[in-house]
Amino acid sequence: MFPSSPHPPSAPPGVVAVVGASDNPHRYAFRALRLLRENGYTPIPVSRSGQDILGFPGYASLVAVPVPIDTVTMYVSPERQPPVIADILAVRPRRVIFNPGAENPDAYPALAQAGVEAVEACTLVLLTTGQF
Repeated sequence: MFPSSPHPPSAPPGVVAVVGASDNPHRYAFRALRLLRENGYTPIPVSRSGQDILGFPGYASLVAVPVPIDTVTMYVSPERQPPVIADILAVRPRRVIFNPGAENPDAYPALAQAGVEAVEACTLVLLTTGQF
């Protein structure tokens, strides 16, 4: 895909894929989409349904997203992550934030080898404390 470099072109820092996105306002993934938007980021909903959420086009996988992704914020359990991790390795974002309940230490070595930073943190806390 990018023959001259092992990494795809850098994504703008504001492009954030929310894996496990939901249109349910009580879900943390929905709150993350809303808070990302309010903080000037471009959230991209990624879910099995690929539905649009909050006016943002949704996608069924990370590899379907037509723009480079800077950050992936993970809201799916480790048991459901293998295809997502494969997609992350294909699109190579700068980092992946594993939110509480989504931590997956088994995936971290492969991510590190691909140059993708794995962070165990809460996206909502990072955003509200200015550490995102």
